Amino acid sequence: MSSPASTFAARRGRCIALFSATGALLAATALLSVTVGQYQLSPSELWPILTAGPLAAADLDASVVWQIRLPRLVLGLLVGAALGVGGALMQAVFANPLAEPSVIGVSSGAGVGAAAALVFDITAFGTMTVPVFAFAAGIFTTAVVYRLSRVDGQARVLNLILVGIAANAIAGACISTLTFLAPTSAREQITFWQMGSLAGASWAHTGAVAAVVAAAIALAMPLARKLDILALGDQAAFHVGINVHRLRLAAIAVSTLLTAAAVSFAGLIGFVGLVIPHIVRTVAGPANTTLIPASALGGALLVAAGDVFARTAIDFADLPVGIFTAFIGGPTFFILLRQMLRKNHQL
Repeated sequence: MSSPASTFAARRGRCIALFSATGALLAATALLSVTVGQYQLSPSELWPILTAGPLAAADLDASVVWQIRLPRLVLGLLVGAALGVGGALMQAVFANPLAEPSVIGVSSGAGVGAAAALVFDITAFGTMTVPVFAFAAGIFTTAVVYRLSRVDGQARVLNLILVGIAANAIAGACISTLTFLAPTSAREQITFWQMGSLAGASWAHTGAVAAVVAAAIALAMPLARKLDILALGDQAAFHVGINVHRLRLAAIAVSTLLTAAAVSFAGLIGFVGLVIPHIVRTVAGPANTTLIPASALGGALLVAAGDVFARTAIDFADLPVGIFTAFIGGPTFFILLRQMLRKNHQL
């Protein structure tokens, strides 16, 4: 039987290995993202372009890097990190490794907002109109779900799940109705948005997402230790002075901000918030102090790698990155689920 000290040392070693491996893979993926594609660049050509800075982007190589590939890469990293951390928070709130942010309707609500902006040709915020409407609708939907879930001043986990299922169904019906009413061009945009894509990323989009994601992750980290205590049960958390109701509300709010910011600019990218925290938990353990930052790195890696594949899999075609994450995330989740069920059966 291993001692607590040896168990702690082994877990610490796994955490160090996880962060090191993920960081190395992330760096390699970032290099590929900037250099490969229909217009190829070598690493030796890339370095002078990066050191010259964006103001020197006068020739074609520099324009491709600074105006197209770098914004797309950074947006993908931010979107992946947001979805990974959002999923980790929701799994902690629901005390269930199968939970994800879309459970409470933020993604489907954002879809309604994006579809409405496209169908009714709203341009109040220029090129930011669709993301703004998607973000606002995602936040609004989650707020409604939380409000309807409250009984005696508290939103219980089961209530959130049930109301979230109803909200997702209603949002899906709204999206279907708007798609039916839309002209052909808007219908194609809605369909493409629902698949998830980083095409058309700009520094303005990246800056907007970065501000929300940085603030939300900064708010998420102080919640980590309290969420670890909450995993022991509501009574245990209450006895050490934690307001369980406020903690759940704070975690849901931060997860909603992260998810809404991600999907409003990149569309519906599935399985990142579900699979990444699950994988991290199997390697590094359930402690949220490790799980949250590791999920941010893992989510960023998955979306960035998916975007490289989406841009290069078919010549002269830009596949939606959501297709890749679904193809990778679906089977991975099935394998992890089977392992968890087998382990529970043995217990």
